[in-house]
Amino acid sequence: MEEEIITEIVTTRKAPTSREKEQYLSQVTKYGFKNLFTRYSYNATAPYTSQVNPHAESFMQDYLANHSKSLLKMKGWGQPYFNLIENILSQYGLPKELKYVAVIESNLKTGATSWVGAAGPWQFMPATARQYGLVVNGYIDERRDYVKSTHAAARYLLNSYKVYHDWLLVLASYNGGLGNVNKAIRKSGSKNFWSLQYQLPGESRNYVKKFIATHYVMEGSGGITTQASGGGSYAAIEGGGGVNPFDTKPTLTDTEIENAVTQTVSGKYNSMVITKNLGMEITQFNRYNPDFDNMMSTHGNYDLRLPADKMQQFLANKYIILNECVQLLLGDDNIASNQTIYPAPKVAKKKKKKG
Repeated sequence: MEEEIITEIVTTRKAPTSREKEQYLSQVTKYGFKNLFTRYSYNATAPYTSQVNPHAESFMQDYLANHSKSLLKMKGWGQPYFNLIENILSQYGLPKELKYVAVIESNLKTGATSWVGAAGPWQFMPATARQYGLVVNGYIDERRDYVKSTHAAARYLLNSYKVYHDWLLVLASYNGGLGNVNKAIRKSGSKNFWSLQYQLPGESRNYVKKFIATHYVMEGSGGITTQASGGGSYAAIEGGGGVNPFDTKPTLTDTEIENAVTQTVSGKYNSMVITKNLGMEITQFNRYNPDFDNMMSTHGNYDLRLPADKMQQFLANKYIILNECVQLLLGDDNIASNQTIYPAPKVAKKKKKKG
């Protein structure tokens, strides 16, 4: 069924014709991040480091150190573009994280052109663009049309997913081609990106690294630092330079510091749940509490700092807030246990047909 739907989409050059097909694809494609996220998909309300594959943290350190500042700026000005791309990807049942491919390819710029002739936000070559439904000639170049090129990219990504069923391998092939990924699979004897990564061309391996790092900066809930593989050594995303989060000073004015109250908290608190209940913007919370989610996940406690009125509100409702945080984690675990049964029926059906 999966192959039939994807073939139909690529052949007709249109999004799925029914809501049922879209939902089916979304269930199929979310498993493609099984080697990046421990529960197949990213939950913005849970600590980032508790969800990402341990291999990924040290893998992306050098790219974070060099590019995090520009990515953080894009996180603001790029939001309208992300909303547009995410809306189109959802029509094809694709994970919203794939919108960051356009960041790696072009920094979201329609005017981007590579030295080999790839163009537009998704950097299509002319022949590939035409294959996936775009008009490219001496008068019109739809590779630079955000809506049309994103539809074409969605079809292209779906078609590649049909081959690998793993988004990290699809990303490597987006950069280096199917041939290089297939060769890496043969040489390594594995279809796991972390096992075959060194059999890939360096550029393709780094392409996957860029994607993971971009996702970390754009999606990481509240954290501005990430622990390096050496243990205890930290690279600050915003500050750029090897500071321990315990030594990171809140970027507050003298007046804000004077009017703030500090309270040590412990447990499964989550920044997104706290800010929702207190009516705070997450950016304001992060200024008062740098790296809150990461430190709570790693050490289990934190010296929470809030404006006096917000702290009073927090203390009055802290058990309700904590309960919601715990329920969020429990609910996520339940989802994960249900997800793992999905591949089994698919295999069973194939065997039944052959018999």
